[in-house]
Amino acid sequence: MATPNSLTLSSGTFAKLSPHPFLLANLQPPDPSTPSARTNGRQPTQSRPYSINTTSLSHAHGSAVVRSGDTTVICGVRGETLLTSQIPNYHVPEADEDASGNELRDYDLLVPNVELATGCAPNFLPGVPPTTLAQTLSTRLFSLLHSSKLLEAEDLRIYHDKTIGRGEGEMEQDEVEEFDGVTMKEVKAYWVLYIDVLFISFDGNPFDVAWAAMLAALRDTRIPHAYWDVDREMVLCSRRQQPTLLSTRGLPVACTAAVFTAKEKQKKGGGQFWILVDPDRLEEKLCDETVTMVVDCTEGDMKVLSISKSGGTIAGPMVMRKFATVAAARWQEFRDAVDTNP
Repeated sequence: MATPNSLTLSSGTFAKLSPHPFLLANLQPPDPSTPSARTNGRQPTQSRPYSINTTSLSHAHGSAVVRSGDTTVICGVRGETLLTSQIPNYHVPEADEDASGNELRDYDLLVPNVELATGCAPNFLPGVPPTTLAQTLSTRLFSLLHSSKLLEAEDLRIYHDKTIGRGEGEMEQDEVEEFDGVTMKEVKAYWVLYIDVLFISFDGNPFDVAWAAMLAALRDTRIPHAYWDVDREMVLCSRRQQPTLLSTRGLPVACTAAVFTAKEKQKKGGGQFWILVDPDRLEEKLCDETVTMVVDCTEGDMKVLSISKSGGTIAGPMVMRKFATVAAARWQEFRDAVDTNP
């Protein structure tokens, strides 16, 4: 005869057999005095803290390892030179700020790539082509790199200083001092930044952690001093001068939440739902609707740089306003993690 204990299922078995009722039982406990909690012990609006370690790779120009819960990402940035003569339809850059952004996009000076390593999660197998998730993440990161205007083309230009004289030949020294603006800068090449993102472990919310690792690595990137050698007609790097720290504009931070409904197939306007900030892998499988908001509070007031939403019809204007407050708190968490980085 079976004992009562033999008929009792453990929480892990219950989660595997009926994941939706298991999460619902935690978010909606029978005792009203018990606070609503997720299966991982977090509150619905509670996110996993960031852990950031920069300069992790010795052979990269910039790198960072970012961990959020059981999701760990390493990002490495390496620069390669690209001659303007090798760029089709190249034109002399303008001083306009918008033109600088177009310069980065038109010449493909920022090349992100995402790889989900074998073993980071059970569903990523060895010897297979890049998954749809990896390609989607690469596209989203590429889009956010340009839309946020995080980098400036000026930092990636490699100049050649040349002196223009009257008629043939170079100007004398007294003539250079007499006339202002005779020394002109000509762009001979660019730095192309290859930004590789590798997931070591995967437990949900890949975009936020990948962008955090990319942002931390770019803030850690130091570009060597490069110049144009006229005699050799090629770009050389000087070891006498220290590499220049890449300048970044602001601190855009992404915050993602998933919408969990009491009913597995819930229509708009009916039933109860929860906004689960920083969802893990189990919660992502149970939610059909996700929202990502990118904010920047560097100047004091919160600026919403982008909002992306996929699936579902529950997250409306009221929900988005409340979620903006959560995104601002997430920005502060990341800022504190950056400031305490060893």
